[in-house]
Amino acid sequence: MGALNHAEPMAVPVPPIRRRVAGALLGFGSLAVVSILAAPLAGSTPVDFVRAWDPSIPFHRNVDAQIFFIARLPRVLAAALVGSALAAAGVVFQALLRNPLATPFTLGVSAGAALGAMLAITAGVSFGIGPLGSVPLASFAGSLAAVGIVYALATARHRGFSTNVMLLAGVTLNSFFSAIILFLQYLADMTQTMRTVRWLMGDLDVASYGPLLAAAPLVAVALGAFAWLARALNLLALGPEQAEARGVDSLRAQRVAFISASLATGAAVSVGGPVGFIGIVVPHLVRLIVGADHRILLPAASLFGASFLIGCDLVSRTVMAPLELPVGIVTAMIGGPFFLWLLISRGGGSAR
Repeated sequence: MGALNHAEPMAVPVPPIRRRVAGALLGFGSLAVVSILAAPLAGSTPVDFVRAWDPSIPFHRNVDAQIFFIARLPRVLAAALVGSALAAAGVVFQALLRNPLATPFTLGVSAGAALGAMLAITAGVSFGIGPLGSVPLASFAGSLAAVGIVYALATARHRGFSTNVMLLAGVTLNSFFSAIILFLQYLADMTQTMRTVRWLMGDLDVASYGPLLAAAPLVAVALGAFAWLARALNLLALGPEQAEARGVDSLRAQRVAFISASLATGAAVSVGGPVGFIGIVVPHLVRLIVGADHRILLPAASLFGASFLIGCDLVSRTVMAPLELPVGIVTAMIGGPFFLWLLISRGGGSAR
């Protein structure tokens, strides 16, 4: 017996969760910081990084600083905010629905936001609250309306929270809102149609920090809720009953997950439009690197989502310079093949 005991393989120690979280934050956080600082340097006009940050040169005479901080940095920060929110929301929706193909737009949030923006553009209304104009406000209101409808339907005839009804309601709303959008486009003039099509492609052409300051608190609240939900999401992925058996209030966790992920999606869409595929590409890429533990996956996906969309936006404004492509075209060209690969892999059972 002693010889047999000595022959047993030694267990490989698993790094403590705090060390793994710290490693993910350090690695992906460093990538995000480098992306934010480096992306504004690229463009049709080169920028000297040292000169842009030189405090000895008056700002009104420092062309590099003006290009860096006024023309490009708001757009880069918008990409970071939108990418971070959509990637983290994608992780949460995939865990909530227990579906690896779920995205932040599965439940109709994107279609509701698009309908709100379409109504604001075609009606020609002009209003604003602080730094936000009519289109971002209408977009956010439309996303909240879609969330409210889906939530009401998911809880109407159930004491709990039916994710199946929620998924069916979201798919139905997507189709219904899309039909209304097409009808409004048919009635709109050429200028309004071009403006809405441009917005629907995803547009990060943010010219000031105001919209970012308005959307950032909403995204911060959602990310805080994600951090609180991390352990519960690990158990919800096994099913509500399994989570309840392990001490998780599954109904409360499901509600918080749905509302917070929808809030992050609505805030992101109000800033950059419905930028597609971020919420499915980034979660699966990061899951391949750090694993499926949501305590690590959520912060890693959030940080990598920021870097990923910054990179896509950099491609969109440089690949055909001086012409700028909508960033949604770039993400779709990357995400489309990835989505097809994921479907094939899931059919073989390797994407679970």
